[in-house]
Amino acid sequence: MVGPARVRVERVRESSTATTLELFFDLVFVFALTQVTALMADDVSGRGLLRGVLLIAVVWWCWVGYSWLSNVVKADEGWARVTMLVGMAAMFVLALAIPESFVDLPGGLSGPTVFAFGYLVLRSAHLVLFWIISDGDAGLRRQVALFAPTMVGGTVLLLLAGQTSGDAQLLLWLAAVVADYGGTMIIGARGWRLNSARHFAERHGLIVIIGLGESIVAIGVGVTELPISWPIVLAATLGLAVSASLWWTYFDTSALLAEHALADAEGHRRVSMARAAFTYLHLPMMAGIVLLALGLKKVLEYVGDAGHHTLSEPLYGVPLWALYGGTALYLAANSAFSYRCYRNVKAFRLATAAVLVALVPVAANLPALASLGVLSALLIALNVVESVRFRAMRDEVRHGGHE
Repeated sequence: MVGPARVRVERVRESSTATTLELFFDLVFVFALTQVTALMADDVSGRGLLRGVLLIAVVWWCWVGYSWLSNVVKADEGWARVTMLVGMAAMFVLALAIPESFVDLPGGLSGPTVFAFGYLVLRSAHLVLFWIISDGDAGLRRQVALFAPTMVGGTVLLLLAGQTSGDAQLLLWLAAVVADYGGTMIIGARGWRLNSARHFAERHGLIVIIGLGESIVAIGVGVTELPISWPIVLAATLGLAVSASLWWTYFDTSALLAEHALADAEGHRRVSMARAAFTYLHLPMMAGIVLLALGLKKVLEYVGDAGHHTLSEPLYGVPLWALYGGTALYLAANSAFSYRCYRNVKAFRLATAAVLVALVPVAANLPALASLGVLSALLIALNVVESVRFRAMRDEVRHGGHE
């Protein structure tokens, strides 16, 4: 119990784990990711790709704020429960408006304005509860006060972006993202609180799983209403192998070692690690997953829609860059995450990321299904090589316990 008697919240302890309400909240987040993937799939251009990346950044920042809040007070108790549900509703409205977040469709409400309003409600509910629970904690209260202008600035810029179009709109969106991410970076991490390393690491691990789940959904959506065929079965299996391989790179040892490092850190060092490795470096990982989902969706369309494509037709342009570049971005961010937490250089992952980028011109001349097969083979080989090369360390991490 903290604050006045009428405001009931329960503090998170070091041994706390994710609550069912947080997982419920995440379902809306994955719907938002699905909406972003669909928006990019409808506009496979450089501008469409940039819009999608900006949307991922904004949606991720919304989720991140609640991951920090629910690490201070339990999400399913007292006023925190109400705040989470209000935030969930706002996130759902925001996600519904994603198809119109840049271009308003005729009739109805203004899509860009609805998106910005959902963002405002989501961020405001988060800020208000953080202010309430900071009562009696001068450091946290100061940090919340410094954080408020970044939220206001980002929201105002999104509202202004809704009244413009073209390059000016994109620049305002970019400014909103810079205001949020850059402003939070500038005010520092010293006043924030991280009560449970276990809970924080678990929350981010779960959101990675949810993101990978969205990539699997994209495989199915790509062949909706198309007759099942051997090419579809093969492409779906290869796509699942790609998603499973990315799961392996994160959860086999990296997630465990990162959680241990976060638990061992104390005070400002723990908060700084959490902000850099989880809040910031998980963004490019999530962006990579969403881009991969876009690429998988397009590959399945190519191999399944015989009326518009042939099996020999290559994947090229934005979809191919999304498939290979998104995976490379994920691997690079995963490597940076590992290094920030426990100072381990993931040389094989960085090399694989570089090879994927270099292979894009080659893959552009291969059938779409072959491009997916090459990607799947490279990722499986990466995990096999790492498992064999670091067998002793892997066994110790997974089965030897942690002091």
